[in-house]
This record gives sequence, C-alpha cells and structure tokens, in this order.
Amino acid sequence: MEIFLMAALVAIASGTVLYGRRALKRNKKGSVKKAVFASVSAFGVVMIALFIQLLSGNTVFAAVEPETANAAATGSGLAEGFKYLAAALSTGLATIGTGLAVGSVGSSAVGAVSEDASLLGKTLIFVGMAEGIAIYGMIISILILFV
Repeated sequence: MEIFLMAALVAIASGTVLYGRRALKRNKKGSVKKAVFASVSAFGVVMIALFIQLLSGNTVFAAVEPETANAAATGSGLAEGFKYLAAALSTGLATIGTGLAVGSVGSSAVGAVSEDASLLGKTLIFVGMAEGIAIYGMIISILILFV
C-alpha cells in the first residue's frame, strides 16, 4: 500500500508540473489559486493517507530475513539511504539555486560594468554572494553525512 501511495504522490507532483508547463506554453488563462489549491489538496490528502498507513504499522513488506536484521542493526538500512538522499538533495538543489542566481546576477553585473567600469568590485561581491548558496548546501550535506 505504501508503494501505491508513494507512486500516487509522484504522479500528482509530475502531473502538476507537466500541466503547468503546458499551460504556460499555450498562454492559458485561468485562476492560478484554484489550480494550486487543487494540486496541493490532492497531494496533501495522499500524504496524510501515507502517514496514517505508516503509523498504523501494517506494512506490506515480506518478513525480515536474518541478514536483513543484521544490516538493520548495523545502521545500513532505510535510515542510511535517507541520509544519502538528503545530502544529495541539499547539494543538488543548492547548486541549481546557485546557477539561477549567478546567471541573473552575473548578466546584470556585466551590463553594469559595461556602462561604468568603476562598479566592478561591487558587482563581484554580489556574484560571490550568489555563489555562497552552493557552499551552504555543501556544508549542510557534510553535516548530514558525518553528524
């Protein structure tokens, strides 16, 4: 049941993204609030069902084998996998944000420097601040992995 609910969550999220991209390409007019509310409410209902399923303790997985129990005792189970997933997401999303920030700040900085060369030092500070986002994401990843 958990796998079905997780698949439903992925389907809702990807369907929302695909519908939004198609609506943007076609310049579709409509109420954004209604669309966001429908997507968030559907996602929330399925997420609540998943939490209830997980908290009830009724799992659909097979019985635990002895080697699996040993792996769980050493900590190389689901929690270890979530740790690596969290580290990857924090670094990946931080670098995506850095790319977007440096792209916009950098192009603005080049335009400002082309008009007035004395602004070079100030614009480098702004570009450096945008690059700091990636460093923060990497620090969080290191903390997740080693603490």
